[in-house]
Amino acid sequence: MSTIRHIKKAFPNSELIAGNVATAHGVEDLIKAGVDAVKVGVGSGSICITRVVTGSGVPQLTAVMDCAKVGKDHDIPIISDGGTRNSGDATKALAAGASSVMIGSMLGGTDESPGSLLTKNGKRFKVYRGMASLAASLGRKTKENGNVSLEDDLNDYVAEGVEAMAPYRGTVTDILKQLTGGVRSGLSYCGAHSILQMQENAEFIKISRAGLAESEPHDVSLM
Repeated sequence: MSTIRHIKKAFPNSELIAGNVATAHGVEDLIKAGVDAVKVGVGSGSICITRVVTGSGVPQLTAVMDCAKVGKDHDIPIISDGGTRNSGDATKALAAGASSVMIGSMLGGTDESPGSLLTKNGKRFKVYRGMASLAASLGRKTKENGNVSLEDDLNDYVAEGVEAMAPYRGTVTDILKQLTGGVRSGLSYCGAHSILQMQENAEFIKISRAGLAESEPHDVSLM
């Protein structure tokens, strides 16, 4: 919190985003400290293991719903960060009160992502790693200090992310076309012409495992 206050004092005309938090109290604390937007999401990312390692976190949709109420009261935008695997997830996060959605794994396998391109069993992938992974930590330390002790880091560093492979998916443009198209269609199903109107109209319903199964292709052999 002191860092937020220091930055806002030094750069009063700059907008500051802070996070990540997953509770209404967390949002309130950041707003009191002076932030202009809050990132919400702890442990929901595809390469995040925070919940396993620390036992801390909140299911993403619940976190967005709880945090968005506080954000709305203070006119502070909420950014849903994590757990977005497709356009349907993005639509639900926006409907739950998020002003915007961050995506990582959906773009991790694109041409524009910085990861190395690999081929495994005839399929192409790109290296994708969490910023709290050991590999990312070593990379930062190497840039900052020049030399690092691999043995010390392996023994001392508690990783909250992993390094993985994201399927190659072409260009960001192709992904965003599908993403924005799905969100627009989601708005139409809620009878909305804007995200704000969708947030007013949307109704969330708890579904069973059978309901989830019928949401996906079933009783056919996919080609």
